Amino acid sequence: MYHPKHHARAHPDKPAVVMAGSGETITYAQLDARANQGAQLFRALGLQRGDAIALYLENHPRYFEICWAAQRAGLYFTCISSSLTASEVEYIVRDCAAKVFITSRAKAGGAEKIAPKIADLTLFSVDEAWGPFRSFEAERAKMPATPIADEAPGLDMLYSSGTTGRPKGIKLDLKDEPVDAINPLVQLAAGLFGFKAETVYLSPAPLYHAAPLRWCMTTHRLGGTVIVMEKFDPEFALALIEKYRVTASQWVPTHFVRMLKLPEDVRRKYDLSSLTCAIHAAAPCPVQTKQAMIAWWGPVLQEYYAGSEGNGFCYISSQEWLKKPGSVGTAKIGKLKICNEDGDEVPVGTDGTVYFADGNPFAYHNDPEKTAQAMNKHGWTTLGDVGHVDEDGYLFLTDRKAFMIISGGVNIYPQELENLLVTHPKVADAAVVGAPDEEMGEKVVAVIQPMSGVEAGAALRDELMAFARANISHIKAPRQIDFMEELPRHPTGKLYKRLLRDAYWGKTSTIV
Repeated sequence: MYHPKHHARAHPDKPAVVMAGSGETITYAQLDARANQGAQLFRALGLQRGDAIALYLENHPRYFEICWAAQRAGLYFTCISSSLTASEVEYIVRDCAAKVFITSRAKAGGAEKIAPKIADLTLFSVDEAWGPFRSFEAERAKMPATPIADEAPGLDMLYSSGTTGRPKGIKLDLKDEPVDAINPLVQLAAGLFGFKAETVYLSPAPLYHAAPLRWCMTTHRLGGTVIVMEKFDPEFALALIEKYRVTASQWVPTHFVRMLKLPEDVRRKYDLSSLTCAIHAAAPCPVQTKQAMIAWWGPVLQEYYAGSEGNGFCYISSQEWLKKPGSVGTAKIGKLKICNEDGDEVPVGTDGTVYFADGNPFAYHNDPEKTAQAMNKHGWTTLGDVGHVDEDGYLFLTDRKAFMIISGGVNIYPQELENLLVTHPKVADAAVVGAPDEEMGEKVVAVIQPMSGVEAGAALRDELMAFARANISHIKAPRQIDFMEELPRHPTGKLYKRLLRDAYWGKTSTIV
């Protein structure tokens, strides 16, 4: 019973998807019929099990209809960030070997630049036909709404956000099993997070990212209703929880920061009592931020640490976190191993690279070098994060290894300073990078996005410098503070630090 097709038969009129902004609703009967028609269309185009399609879309009502069609046709479906450049999109489309490319009118600016580069693919727009793009809906409507004869389970093939380099694709092997076979995420959702048919799930993030896509589709497997925000707005998110009596949701720390900075009367006016599970991941959450969220929402926050690679999974409840503030939990999939540069384990409480042993194997598509770099001599795998484990087996993350600043021979991890600066009432967002320094090799630079209405200048710079030095050791404090109107942050919450760092190492900068 772990598939939308079963829920379409049992509860055909139940909402599967509700678009938060427009209110457009797709029932399970509609989702099932359109997924069948989509699978029929893919077969009519000659796509067979193991072939790939690419989606370059905003959060669109047709999103899940396409993904479920690909899942039923045994295809890989690659959901591409709609904020990438044309060259980055072309790279992913070619790397995943897509045969079909699906976009929308809303993405016309980027799609028109990409189209000539991938003219050998079948090109669709989800809405009307325009330019080189055929209408996906019109072509799909010609197809029967019955299952294809050779249904087989397909999979997402997603790419990292490229915050430190070229995006990396994770391609898992297709399994010989029914399309409705239970998978580990369904088991986690039902067993650990309490998802069920009555779940009303709010998704405030872009659907092309691994966590929103997979949690939403898992909700569909269990028969719940997904409320999709076209774009995140902090107050609107609270209003949606009240309106739809949302029971579960998934967030990133930047969502929390923006909601917490709403005026107190705005925060308090919405009834959030229906919310029993607020999952968060993707980036470490500042301790002060999470404490404030638990104080506001109650002990409903559920945090996990994992990656698109699926090599391991850590989890911590609110109750555990209050006893272990700052931890991302204990391992539920794989065994935690903290290692030094030689790949050997370090003592409890010592920082090192975080590895998982006995987890799920993975490989980066078409990149054996990156795959090899993610594995040590023991065969343990890493996502590139640094942290330590305490005596009870709880993992505490320090930062990404790639973001480490070496100043005067001292290793400095930016995350601690970023977590501090973002708590300042005049700071909307903060990033910390290493910039060249003749004496120290690198110096700590904080790049600040001020709150709306706050003037960026010498007075704010002095105030933030004093704030940092009063709350963190001087060696970790910024030597320089610059300002940006908006930081280059991925909609999923991840920061494009390589863009900021490159600006200080000789490339064009928009930093003031």
